[in-house]
Amino acid sequence: MFTGIVAEQGRVRQVTVRNGGRFFLIDAAETVKDLALGASVAVNGVCLTVTKIEESAFGAEATGETLRRTTLGALRTGDGVNLEPALRLSDRLGGHLVTGHIDGRCRLLKQGRQENGVFLEVWVPPAFRKYIIGKGSVALDGVSLTVAEKTAVGFRTVIIPHTGKVTTLLQRKPGDEFNLETDYLVKCVEALLNTENPDNQQAKETDQERGSRLAEKLRSAGFEL
Repeated sequence: MFTGIVAEQGRVRQVTVRNGGRFFLIDAAETVKDLALGASVAVNGVCLTVTKIEESAFGAEATGETLRRTTLGALRTGDGVNLEPALRLSDRLGGHLVTGHIDGRCRLLKQGRQENGVFLEVWVPPAFRKYIIGKGSVALDGVSLTVAEKTAVGFRTVIIPHTGKVTTLLQRKPGDEFNLETDYLVKCVEALLNTENPDNQQAKETDQERGSRLAEKLRSAGFEL
């Protein structure tokens, strides 16, 4: 489990193809101090297992399924990556609960200045739009962000100067993809609603009907959609 607060911006030193997957060696002088073999680390939001440790770098592998679902397959030597070691139970939860299990890839539509920050307009695959909530949380490439506004095709968020400096988000251009993880707690609520009475009419609901019912429940709980 992670929080979406990036600890360090690492750099890919080596990419090796292995059995349909990839092995990544990543320079990360600070993050590596907090890692051990077998530990979990989020790389651009993707939870990976540490399989190698050097003095100022660590290695991790991604399977073919991970490469298909995320943007890791596009990483090349020299690319910057957002890094976060796994959360300790004693740590502050500075962002929101992030699992490192990516829903899919989303796409940057537009970016521009907004007061002292930079706004991003992001396209989200239709299957995941129901999990986007105004003023709720979302993780892009492992970075915890607040949804400033839900749009017809995704959402809009604002990157403050500090986040822009310590992450890779502002290095993206319109058309580039991010790893998307929607709010884990919203998905838990949906799962509970869908298992209340699995043998009755709820089991016959369409995705749209389930999404509408979830939205109504969240509004009644005070969430802005």
